[in-house]
Amino acid sequence: MSWLTHPLMKDLNLDAPETTYRRRQIIQGKNFLHRVYEEWYRALIKSIPEGNGAILEIGSGAGFFKNFFPGVIASECFYLHDIDCVIDGSFLPFADGSLKAIVMTDVFHHLPKPRLFLGEAARCLCPGGVVAMVEPWMTSWSLFVYSKFHHESFQPDAQQWEFESDGPLSGANGALPWIVFQRDRKQFESEFPQLHIRSIEPMMPLLYLLSGGISLISLQPGWTFRIWRFLESLLTRWMNRCAMFSKIVLVKTLVLRSNS
Repeated sequence: MSWLTHPLMKDLNLDAPETTYRRRQIIQGKNFLHRVYEEWYRALIKSIPEGNGAILEIGSGAGFFKNFFPGVIASECFYLHDIDCVIDGSFLPFADGSLKAIVMTDVFHHLPKPRLFLGEAARCLCPGGVVAMVEPWMTSWSLFVYSKFHHESFQPDAQQWEFESDGPLSGANGALPWIVFQRDRKQFESEFPQLHIRSIEPMMPLLYLLSGGISLISLQPGWTFRIWRFLESLLTRWMNRCAMFSKIVLVKTLVLRSNS
C-alpha cells in the first residue's frame, strides 16, 4: 500500500502538529475528500439543537467545520495557530451545563479513556444538549477494509473500552464507537443514564474509501463524486452490513432514566 500513500504523509510522526497541518492541506487539496467532509459537517449541524448556548468542536485539527459553523469553539489536544483552545477530552474546561452541543469528527475512537470524556460531556451539556459525532463503524465490509487496509487498530472483540495509547492520534481503536454504543449499549446506558442515544445512522460504505482519506492518494477524481454518491444511495437498505461510518447523536436527558 506504500505506493498509494499521499506524498505529504510520507515519513511523518502521526502525533506531531506538523502532521495535522499536512492533513489539512490534503483535505483542502482533494476535492473528493473535501466533499466527504462537507457531507459529514452538514449531518452534524442538523443534530445541533436550536436556542442559545456554546458549541464545542473537539479535535478540530485538520478539518474545516468552523467554515460551516463560524460560532463553534474549535479545540485540539495540542497547539495549532488557528484553534480557540487546547483541551484534553478527559477534562473539559467548561462550567456545568454550559454547552449546547459537542461535535466531533473521527475523534471518539482516539480517546483511550472514553468514560472520562462521556462523564465530562454529561456534566458540561445543558439539558437537551447533544454530543454529535461521525465515527468509524463496525460492519462486515468495514471490518475487512479497516483490518486489511487501514493503519489504525480496529478491534471489535476488545473486552475493555480503554486502550493503551502512545499518542493522541496514533492511539486508536476504530471499533470503539460500535463497542460502546451498540455492542455494550446496556452497559453505556447503565453507566451514563444522563446521556440518551438519540440516533445511530450507519453510512458511507464507499465515498471515504474512494477519496483515499487523509493518508492515501485519491482513488477517484473529484468530478465523479456525484456519481458515486448516487451509487452509494442504492445501498441504503444494506447500510447495517456495509457502512464504514456512522453518525451518532447522544442527548442529555432532562430526567434520569430508571435502570430497573
